[in-house]
Amino acid sequence: MCKKFSVGDSGSFSKTISETDVYQFAEISGDFNPVHVDRSYAEKSVFAGQIVHGALLNSLISTVLGMYMPGPGTIYLSQESRFVKPVYIGDTVTVIVAIESMDSHAVLKTEIFNQKKECVLTGTARVKLPAGETWGDSRW
Repeated sequence: MCKKFSVGDSGSFSKTISETDVYQFAEISGDFNPVHVDRSYAEKSVFAGQIVHGALLNSLISTVLGMYMPGPGTIYLSQESRFVKPVYIGDTVTVIVAIESMDSHAVLKTEIFNQKKECVLTGTARVKLPAGETWGDSRW
């Protein structure tokens, strides 16, 4: 059975970012920028503390796209992100994606909020729906 998607459909995911998450992401990505992984360096920075990698935040958007909205089988084609506020170790973030338009692909508004309900990232993603779940032209 094919799922029908409509403009306005949305999905979300929340996660508290731990120090372990940041260090494991640094290991995976190779990004050991001290503002992420060196507490004493980060405390002296403009951020006054360790901040989460922007790419880690973008990976949480991928979590929503691939697991919740549109869901398994979704192909992530592109992402534009604007980092509005820093995210710190210990922050709880909520990723919200919502379909803005549909043609042969879906364009989704992507936003991440911290536990204070402050927007920390805003952007747009373009995806291809999972195989067998189409709207209109299903070509790439």
